[in-house]
Amino acid sequence: MNKIEHIGIAVKNLKESNELFSKLLGAPPYKTETVESEGVATSFFQVGPNKIELLEGLNDESPVSKFISKRGEGVHHIALDVEDIYAEIDRLKKEGFTMIHESPKKGADNKIIAFLHPKSSNGVLIELCQDS
Repeated sequence: MNKIEHIGIAVKNLKESNELFSKLLGAPPYKTETVESEGVATSFFQVGPNKIELLEGLNDESPVSKFISKRGEGVHHIALDVEDIYAEIDRLKKEGFTMIHESPKKGADNKIIAFLHPKSSNGVLIELCQDS
């Protein structure tokens, strides 16, 4: 694990949340994109060396939409930057963690990603990220 790559925040309305966070952070998002495979629209803010990702579900079946319906808006996941995502998945599985994704897939912000199941990490959804 190299660093915290970003903190993901689930929001109901990305446009309104972009306006709110732009005011809060004093700068607009540096990137917005849709990740169809995850059913989300995203935006990224740079805060010094750190990033915040806002996520809005594209439909009611999106994992982010389901998260919001159960828990409301708020912190959705913590993303960790890794050097070798394949080796990290293998290492974590050997350590007893349960993976949601057994192999990496394309994510937002030019990353390949894999998620750990929150039941194996004290209720926190952890995303592994590697530059693609």
